[in-house]
Amino acid sequence: MSGKNVTEVRLADPDGIAEAVRILESGGLVAVPTETVYGLAARADSAAAVARIYAAKGRPDFNPLIVHVAGLAEAERYGVFSPAARALAQAHWPGPLTLVVPRRSDAGLAEAVTAGLPTIALRAPAHPVMQALLAAVDFPLAAPSANRSGFISPTSAAHVLTSLDGRIAMVLDGGITAAGVESTIAAVRADGSIDELRPGPIPLGVVAGKEGSARPIEAPGQLASHYAPGKPVRLNAARAEPDEFLIGFGMVQGDCTLSASGDVTEAAANLYACLHEAARAPQLRIAVAPVPEDAVGRAVNDRLRRAAA
Repeated sequence: MSGKNVTEVRLADPDGIAEAVRILESGGLVAVPTETVYGLAARADSAAAVARIYAAKGRPDFNPLIVHVAGLAEAERYGVFSPAARALAQAHWPGPLTLVVPRRSDAGLAEAVTAGLPTIALRAPAHPVMQALLAAVDFPLAAPSANRSGFISPTSAAHVLTSLDGRIAMVLDGGITAAGVESTIAAVRADGSIDELRPGPIPLGVVAGKEGSARPIEAPGQLASHYAPGKPVRLNAARAEPDEFLIGFGMVQGDCTLSASGDVTEAAANLYACLHEAARAPQLRIAVAPVPEDAVGRAVNDRLRRAAA
């Protein structure tokens, strides 16, 4: 489809949320703000609706989706929670933590949600708009990031339209998202150990598993090349070359700066906005200043490495 804003954009007020509920109930797709990035929501109990997510995003069918629920009680209808998994949920939900647990045999969800895996990724989001949607429907929501697969994640309604305009029914505009990077994903193993599959806003203090293609895909965000701006990306740059758009941090001032004060939390919030700006810029390449691996800086560097892959 062509044309500008073929996809309807509605404010995330009661009327907009009510319209989103109607679209979701009928199996349609709605981009929704969460505390991390905008998610592309569809009912997780409908094979046709979930297939529309994969089609709109151009997402490979081996890449599972995160199922969003109102809270732990609902999550336990779809996944088996060990004491360790339950403790993590109680400590961090609602919030930007996704837990990968064994899928219940009677979960009743579309098979494509879990990409044929025996596990399921579950999250209870904290954003009031997503919470309002979950409270208004009687089904969970599958919701990967609201962008074409492999491209830059969206932290605003405008970012969603850059790749999904005309491919989805509606965007609920709730402003700029707060955390700016996707949720931390942790798999809770049968022996009670915790394996970090994707770093995010919540540091778990556990060692991440191996990265790269040798690692089986158990959750979103594990592909070696991801979050791509469509231009070569050079990391740990102190200055820009003549044909580079510079994304700065701290003492390195850029065409767009993640955080002039060197705050990694601010850097995470601004990361995708700077990558979107860099993608639109006339420069042919992108350079990014060094960002420390402290706290959510690990998540920032994870996304940057995949963008540069």
